[in-house]
Amino acid sequence: MHHSIAKRLIRVTCAAMLATAVGSVCAQETGPLPKASAQKFDRRDFTGTWDRYPQSIDSRRDPSVVPLPTDAPPPPLKPQYQAAFDAAVKKIADANARGEPIANGYTACQPDGMPTMMMAMFPMEVLQSGKQVTIIQEAYNQVRRIYMGGQLPAVDDAEPGFWGHSVGKWDGDTLVVDTIGIKDYVRFRNAPHSAEMRIHERIRKLTPDHFENTVTVTDPVYLTAPWSWKWVYQRRPNYKMYEYVCEENREYADPVTGAQRMKTGGN
Repeated sequence: MHHSIAKRLIRVTCAAMLATAVGSVCAQETGPLPKASAQKFDRRDFTGTWDRYPQSIDSRRDPSVVPLPTDAPPPPLKPQYQAAFDAAVKKIADANARGEPIANGYTACQPDGMPTMMMAMFPMEVLQSGKQVTIIQEAYNQVRRIYMGGQLPAVDDAEPGFWGHSVGKWDGDTLVVDTIGIKDYVRFRNAPHSAEMRIHERIRKLTPDHFENTVTVTDPVYLTAPWSWKWVYQRRPNYKMYEYVCEENREYADPVTGAQRMKTGGN
């Protein structure tokens, strides 16, 4: 898949352009951040194209205005699942160190699903209407629909999917979203989960051009406590979303070892 390589080259190029102060997107990342307390803006409007914050090209970082994200800590797994999880993580790390990565969902052209798609590996677009918030992640053309004011189905009735079933409501200026019904092999940081997993999000505007997403995962089957972290996003007003289709993929899973292999020659 050459698309991701090309997009990362764009980011490297953008960083180089900062030195000469050219480039519409790059130029937006220079200069002091405005103070949020002095700004008037619609805190319930997330419409637009957004990217993960901060990026390596960002030259203006003021945590007093835009708090930096918090990385997800290790999942608080119950003791009976911890050893298997640690062994799987070590197996992946050892394989990567040897240059022999183990096949994963990307090998099979599978999308990230929830909650990983909200990490904003590539830019994402948010569209709002009165009854729905739609989030489109450029990577794998993922589309997530949050239905406002609705009710989640019962766990037993929630057809599992990559993005699950999401309902939202407003708590003041904070968008509160609950999601259930994620396929068991769709995982964040390789953590196992049950059908009872719930992803709780609190999404709020920080400035006209930044918003944060506080994510909390609960699962009474696998976790001993809520698992929480925070992602922050920045606006990309001049960015146009690209089509991202996983096609002509030459990677595959070795049927014997499960290692990631590359097809060479032929079809």
